[in-house]
Amino acid sequence: MKKPIINIDEVELQPRSPMFAATGEAAERFDAKMGMIAPVIGAQQLGYNITSVPPGMRAFPFHNHRVNEEMFLILEGVGEARIGGQVYPIKKNDIIACPAGDESTAHQFINTGESELKYLSVSTKTSPEIANYPDSGKFAVLADYPADEDGNPQRFMYVGKADESKDYWEGE
Repeated sequence: MKKPIINIDEVELQPRSPMFAATGEAAERFDAKMGMIAPVIGAQQLGYNITSVPPGMRAFPFHNHRVNEEMFLILEGVGEARIGGQVYPIKKNDIIACPAGDESTAHQFINTGESELKYLSVSTKTSPEIANYPDSGKFAVLADYPADEDGNPQRFMYVGKADESKDYWEGE
C-alpha cells in the first residue's frame, strides 16, 4: 500500500495535461497548474488535487457535473465563485460545495486578485461522468478506464453539442 499521507507543501504543481490545456483565444482566459494528490496517496473513491490559478485567469470553463460532487477549500488568494446564476467573493479558508446537478450547480472560480488563487479540490470519482458547459452549450462525456500496461491512466472523452447528435441507427 502507498503511504496514505502527504503534506500539502509536498504537492508538486505542474502544467495541465495536453488534453486540458487551453488553446487559441481560450488561453487568454484559462490557465492553471495542478498537483494530483489522490493517486499519490492511494485514494480509490475520491479525487483530490491542488489547483493554482494565475491572476485574472480561470482554471476551467463554467460547468456542472451530472454525476460527481465536488468540494473546494480556498488555500490562498482571492477571487470569485460563479455558482448557478450568482457570483460570490471567495478568500482563504472558504469552503465551497458543488453538488451534482443541472445548470443551477454550474461553477467556475476566477482569480480577481494580484497573486495566485490556490485551492484544494475533493470530488467523488464515479465514471462515466457527464458535464455541461452552460456558457457554450457544450456537454462532455468522460469515462476512466483501467491503466494501460505501463500504468498510464486511460480516459475516454467526447465533447459535443446536443444539436450535433448522430442518429442512433446511422451507419448500422
